[in-house]
Amino acid sequence: MAKHSTSSFFFFQKKKTRWLLLLLATLSVSTAVAFIIRAAYDSSCDRHLFDDVPAVGKRFQSTEKSKASPPVVKVKVGSPLSFMKSKVVLLVSHELSLSGGPLLLMELAFLLRGVGAEVCWITIQKPPGKDEVIYSLENKMLDRGVQVFSAKGQEAIDTAIKADLVVLNTAVAGKWLDAVLNKDVPRVLPKVLWWIHEMRGHYFKLDYVKHLPMVAGSMIDSYVTAEYWKNRTQERLNIRMPKTYVVHLGNSKELMDVAEDSVAKRVLREHVRESLGVRNDDILFAAINSVSRGKGQDLFLRSFYESLQLIQEKKLQVPSIHAVIVGSDMSVQTKFETELRTFVAQKKIQHRVHFVNKTLTVAPYLAAIDVLVQNSQGRGECFGRITIEAMAFQLPVLGTSAGGTAEIVVNGSTGFLHPAGKEGVSPLAKNIVKMATHVERRLTMGKRGYERVKERFLEHHMADRIAGVLKEILHKSKGHY
Repeated sequence: MAKHSTSSFFFFQKKKTRWLLLLLATLSVSTAVAFIIRAAYDSSCDRHLFDDVPAVGKRFQSTEKSKASPPVVKVKVGSPLSFMKSKVVLLVSHELSLSGGPLLLMELAFLLRGVGAEVCWITIQKPPGKDEVIYSLENKMLDRGVQVFSAKGQEAIDTAIKADLVVLNTAVAGKWLDAVLNKDVPRVLPKVLWWIHEMRGHYFKLDYVKHLPMVAGSMIDSYVTAEYWKNRTQERLNIRMPKTYVVHLGNSKELMDVAEDSVAKRVLREHVRESLGVRNDDILFAAINSVSRGKGQDLFLRSFYESLQLIQEKKLQVPSIHAVIVGSDMSVQTKFETELRTFVAQKKIQHRVHFVNKTLTVAPYLAAIDVLVQNSQGRGECFGRITIEAMAFQLPVLGTSAGGTAEIVVNGSTGFLHPAGKEGVSPLAKNIVKMATHVERRLTMGKRGYERVKERFLEHHMADRIAGVLKEILHKSKGHY
């Protein structure tokens, strides 16, 4: 990570600094947790904004005190999950980090706590020693009344046996069954809901998923991923999937509150653009993902460069266009990240490409940009929640026609789809030019995307869909006792 200034937000106008800090501290994307954010400004060519540092009061203190006195949670009246009141639910996560799977499971934990369920959490893989992110996230859960304990202790086994529902989050979480439950595995399987988010082939290991046919059901984020798992497990592992439920995700209320607040969006847009060094009428195309080859930032930059050439060749009169890569991590300086920056330097487009450090709080960038580029490669995203988050901000989406993106974006209506791989470079470049040259089309697509989100991709839609699944799972598991 580039060295940061010791000051926070001092590049903002003084009159608005306190208000903006309060706003940013309440933003929560992909989870109902509100994180306290530290923003820093780097005066070099690369600016790293809103780089999340979890708030920790006294670092690495014991959490036993929080366990002993769980807070009183006000039960939400009229929630579709209200039937889960007093039910015991064990959530099993393969890891605890700022990535999509664990944060999504945390969101489910808070939805269940909100209706009065007794929720317990265990994390299978933890790094040695104390970890600040894990410490912070565990305390967020403890503050909301979620019990957190060791994945390998007797408490985990006892809770799994007495629980009304056990949710395994991701395929990797299957390792926990034999490793910890041992002889008690058959007692627990009938009440297991397996929530799968993976699309990559290396997760198809028999050691991970051999118990899949015996669980009460699986829940997957998109139809294309569900079909992929059905075919792959049968062909490669010779096992059958249990009854599988497809549950599209939804935007949190916190995100929607910001997306629908014109004042908040205007202030965020103004200051993020100021920090990036771009003008108000410049057009920003952004990829907001962790920087990796699978997310396709390299191909996006190739498309962006090609779009600049098309604009020049056709002598098109358009505002200055910029590419923003949100999700960098210069503290690691991976080979891939170096490749991206080398390409930008070789093509001499440093003034048009901006790298931003990875962040949990993406709302400021969604407010600041004009088009989201969802360029995930291979089989694409299982769902890709950033896509519906961008649509909530009335942004058109240029996405690969792979994975869950094709179930979210309506090609030609809420955005444009292009092929994954190298064959998608030129089509994406042409779509970038279309977005840059047709302002009305861009705005109309953004509005249609927002309407689509309101129709089917809100938190209450997701809660409704999950409630239907849990009712069936609970009913099915009762038949085994």
